[in-house]
Amino acid sequence: MDAAISLDSSFVLPCGAVLPNRLCKAAMTEGLADGWLRSTPRLESLYRTWSEGGAGLLITGNVQVDRQVLERPGNVAIDVTDPATVSAEARRRLSAWARAGTVAGNHLWTQISHAGRQSPRYVTRTPLAPSAVQLEILGSYARPRALTEEEILALIDRYARAAEISRECGFTGVQVHGAHGYLISSFLSPVTNRRSDAWGGSLENRARFLIEILRATRRRVGADFPVGLKLNSDDFRKGGFSNEECIRVVEWLNEESVDLLEVSGGTYEQPRLIGFEGKRESAMPVRESTRRREAYFGAYAEGIRRVARMPLMITGGFRSAAAMAGAISDGDCDVIGLGRPLCTEPDLPQRLMAAPNTVARRWENELVYARRGWRSPGSPLLPMRVMNVLSSQGWYYQQIFRLADQGQADPSISLGSAAFAYLLDEFRSARRLHRCRRHPPVD
Repeated sequence: MDAAISLDSSFVLPCGAVLPNRLCKAAMTEGLADGWLRSTPRLESLYRTWSEGGAGLLITGNVQVDRQVLERPGNVAIDVTDPATVSAEARRRLSAWARAGTVAGNHLWTQISHAGRQSPRYVTRTPLAPSAVQLEILGSYARPRALTEEEILALIDRYARAAEISRECGFTGVQVHGAHGYLISSFLSPVTNRRSDAWGGSLENRARFLIEILRATRRRVGADFPVGLKLNSDDFRKGGFSNEECIRVVEWLNEESVDLLEVSGGTYEQPRLIGFEGKRESAMPVRESTRRREAYFGAYAEGIRRVARMPLMITGGFRSAAAMAGAISDGDCDVIGLGRPLCTEPDLPQRLMAAPNTVARRWENELVYARRGWRSPGSPLLPMRVMNVLSSQGWYYQQIFRLADQGQADPSISLGSAAFAYLLDEFRSARRLHRCRRHPPVD
């Protein structure tokens, strides 16, 4: 790989679209939709800020294809079975979001997702999954119902039609969310997919749902529209979707039309996506080389890179411009994904490209949390570890809300107040969601 490749160099995707640089704002759930799961001016303001921050690609948080089974009550949905989320007003709002998020000439892709069994009780009492395997975290998730084959086929079409509507509304690409334990990811894992039909059992059958979604999506959006995929490099849990299985799936994906493969990892039980270990009795050990490098999933991506014929993006852990540029110049990946650093430093991409010695700041709140929480041998109780991770998430959500409302973050917010504000906001959003489910919008 040419050592002269820099973070501000452009990149041509297989479909012909051009990313202006090698930095991406990776997907992070925003929780800023209205009660009918439509985009809002707050989302427009947030993504305008991120667009002006310099990243060549922005990927939205979970845009759901099923309004009944959400990752959280503030998700945007493009559910073709629900008139409220695909009405003329809903599309107008999506178009305004797309315009705001591309003001600086960057790409903005919708991340198309279905929460599956990871939809909390305060959203739904009947999550959907390949099999009726419950997510057991403090009783917060109900036992899912196994999908019928008819429902599986209908969901494949929902993903594809959500992508089509995204293109019509001005988004410049889509990313299919196949990671983190959500619906597609749960089809891939033998722990959560215990089906005995054509959608379960062998790895080929477990991957069928993902591959059929990609094919249907490509048929809907055409050959010139970017279609990306987020995929677990490893579930990091015993008996789950392994790195070896991931590499085999990527070999099959070489025959599909994928423009950018984002490598991630973990599920709600093992949230390595945010740098932490969940249930210790089911955790798989992390490779030591991964611990030594900035990128959480860098070592796991090495085997994927050897077989993948599509461009690769690595997200998670990167903090220094030097490490990012080195990963690209060494051929480890083509695009660097940034998540939490952009919650407090939305202009970080500009600064990373301008100065090779730039390092994203690790805020003291995060450091205290890391020392006292999940990474500490002194916190063995699952409830304490869950509260620690909720506090951290709540802290970043508050930064996202401040970016949306004031255009700047406030790192001085304490973990305790952030956790309380997060839980209060989820309660209010859930009440609004259930109220709006009973009443159609008046536009």
